[in-house]
Amino acid sequence: MPENQDPKTPNVQAPRFAILVAGGSGTRMGAAKPKQFLDLLGEPVLLHTLRRFAETPLRVQQCVVVLPAEQFSTWHQLCAEHHVRIPHTVIAGGPTRWASVRNGLAYLADQTSGTVAVHDGVRPLVPASVIEECFATAEAHGTAVAAVVPKDSVRNLSQQGSYALDRARLRLVQTPQCFELDLLRRAYQLPELPTFTDDASVVEDLHPIQLVPGDYRNLKITTPEDLLLAEAILRSTT
Repeated sequence: MPENQDPKTPNVQAPRFAILVAGGSGTRMGAAKPKQFLDLLGEPVLLHTLRRFAETPLRVQQCVVVLPAEQFSTWHQLCAEHHVRIPHTVIAGGPTRWASVRNGLAYLADQTSGTVAVHDGVRPLVPASVIEECFATAEAHGTAVAAVVPKDSVRNLSQQGSYALDRARLRLVQTPQCFELDLLRRAYQLPELPTFTDDASVVEDLHPIQLVPGDYRNLKITTPEDLLLAEAILRSTT
């Protein structure tokens, strides 16, 4: 944050919202169903994620789950099978992640203020401490993005071959990514660009992005190995 930029005074009573984006098809998983519905120790991946944001101390007032419209019936059936009583609203996504987040924001149109977390629906192991830190930092500074230091060495490709990068100066970006509600709205009123890879890239032209420590357990279920690792992590913590 620039030296002349004063942090906002955090309001501990400010409303908190969460948009859980789950538009995956499961192609890289080689699965017959979308990865957000895959079984993770007896429950759908997305249910684990939803439960994380429903923890009472986090004070999330509304959870918005964004799914492809054709997956609504599957999710409602899974909620019935697992007796899900967690309050949430299901919204239809768009053709891209950017469009899906914008649709989730549209559902919050009646909200006049607050902080919103955008989170991948297939990151079911995010610790409550990371969620809280993201919310609190965004309440103070306007933005907060969870990120971790790369464990492996990193090289950049060039016309001459490749060269090493200083991994101490690099971060692997995770979710949640939290923003002051009006700031995120203004960012999503701008046209979609190919360079938008996450919400931070949508917002960064309007406001500096604050990074907060993520967690290596906060993995994104993308390949079969990720699901095995997630199962092992869950077993070790229960």
